[in-house]
Amino acid sequence: MKQLLRVHPDNPSARSIRIAVDHLRQGDVIVYPTDSTYALGCNIGNKSALDRIRRIRQLGDRHNFTLVCSDLSSLATYAQVPNSAYRILKAHTPGAYTFILKASPEVPRRLMHPKRKTIGLRVPEHQVAQALLAELGEPVMSTSLILPGDEGPLSDAEEIRDRIGKLVDLIVDGGACGIEPTTMVDLVDGVPDLMRQGKGDSSPFT
Repeated sequence: MKQLLRVHPDNPSARSIRIAVDHLRQGDVIVYPTDSTYALGCNIGNKSALDRIRRIRQLGDRHNFTLVCSDLSSLATYAQVPNSAYRILKAHTPGAYTFILKASPEVPRRLMHPKRKTIGLRVPEHQVAQALLAELGEPVMSTSLILPGDEGPLSDAEEIRDRIGKLVDLIVDGGACGIEPTTMVDLVDGVPDLMRQGKGDSSPFT
């Protein structure tokens, strides 16, 4: 691993964010903090980086990957959003939610669910994640950092370095992170279907 990059969780420096984004642009795999857990991330178009993340997490081809977007308009570029779903998205973004929607043609097929042609999308409420997205100018392909055999996500950057430092190219250390993944909601049909209870309040979907 090249380095562990410490950033202020509420006011990350522009220089640190540029370093992290440079890693993404050159095809690296990074670890970065979000409003739910630390996540593994890579450039949306980089197949080899995606394959590395699959190996780290030991993920099958039916895993719903997530595109982490800067805002609702960016999200709508990568998904087919029915009017009823749009109202729900507007009410719950940014926040600790992942929404499953039909992917738009902008999404590489390898990121979609192979049968349903869906993709997970979310808009995080975290300054570091938002700064990365703003500097990059496009979504980050992500998945929560939950290692095979672990019951929950890793929440400490030093432990992450000890466990997978040799498998990733950069760890963006934003301090202690959460241990609850996002609340996942299927909005493919425009009607919310709660798939996973997580950090986000699920009461509107039950």
